[in-house]
Amino acid sequence: MAVSGADFDLHGIVGVRVVDGAPTDIAVVSRQLGHPETTLDREPDLTVRFVDRLAPSPLTLVGVGESGYDDDSFYLLQAKGGSTRRTKLPFDRLGQGAEIVCERDIPAVPHLLAVVNLVLLTREVLPLHATALEVDGDGILVTGWSKGGKTETLLAATRHGARYVGDEWVHLPPDGRMLGLPEPIRLWAWQLAQRPDLLASRTPAERRRLRMWSTVSRVADSVADHGGRAAGPVRRVAPALGRQAYLQVPPVDLFGADGIVPSARLDAVVLVLSHEAPATVIHHAEPGEIARRMAASLAEERAPLMVHYRQFRYAFPDRSSPLLESAGDLESRLLAERLDHVPSAKVTHPHPCDVHELGRAVLDAARRARTAN
Repeated sequence: MAVSGADFDLHGIVGVRVVDGAPTDIAVVSRQLGHPETTLDREPDLTVRFVDRLAPSPLTLVGVGESGYDDDSFYLLQAKGGSTRRTKLPFDRLGQGAEIVCERDIPAVPHLLAVVNLVLLTREVLPLHATALEVDGDGILVTGWSKGGKTETLLAATRHGARYVGDEWVHLPPDGRMLGLPEPIRLWAWQLAQRPDLLASRTPAERRRLRMWSTVSRVADSVADHGGRAAGPVRRVAPALGRQAYLQVPPVDLFGADGIVPSARLDAVVLVLSHEAPATVIHHAEPGEIARRMAASLAEERAPLMVHYRQFRYAFPDRSSPLLESAGDLESRLLAERLDHVPSAKVTHPHPCDVHELGRAVLDAARRARTAN
């Protein structure tokens, strides 16, 4: 098997180097980062090394099927094709200069973006779970809890000339810009139904996949609703089936090269929240409110990493991660510094929502907030 290296440079702030990766391994990292390969002219901030085999001796397990450890190192376990791939994650050395070691042919590098986000914090750059748009030269940041309406806003705004900056993770450096990662966007069947032009642009195979899972989900819901002997088991699996009705699409495939910009000025921020009422409503945001709310959201996004960190602390009680322990305080400070002075508003909406109605409300809220300031 031919192996080689590759570099990735996120905005000139964080450099990631892949060492001894097969082409499929490099493709996995590229897909996770949402960046093409480049050449670093400096030492990497994070190295991902691939090897044939890690820790040949039996591990002591912490979470069965999740993690284990030997005398020196902590390993995450991922099942693939009837076997298990191991990753050595040095929690006590997370930050600049860390090295993650993975077995080849791993489905994904565990917690890769979470580790990159930690490195960004050390550079005074805030990673925020958000969508970023440029509308007539103005930069709008749309943020909130997961599934709160950020991607829906993106789908509506880009139909009316807005340009994509980022979705899922947006980075806010000290200079007042928003930096996006062009990682693939997960689009659900109900969202694409409201943007038939985007659905029509997908390949026949993708559309067939979407129709198949949508049909399976509807049938499962119907069986669960009508009762009978099969209703109980089907009711338990129906939510998982429904979560398969999506497509993962690179932004350039959706919006074209001219519809994407790598950065924009941060001119307004809108917090989106779903609610049980039928109306979409614009609200005033109190000073500092969005920063305080998003501190909890960022802690939630880091929760999967923290599960494994606690397992690491169980395995090695005398070792810890100073960076992980202080991440919440760093985020709270940077949230206040980056957002508290920016014109802001809130929009509440039903879920599922009318994508176009939500998009109009968010853009209107951003305009009102800027005018009020």
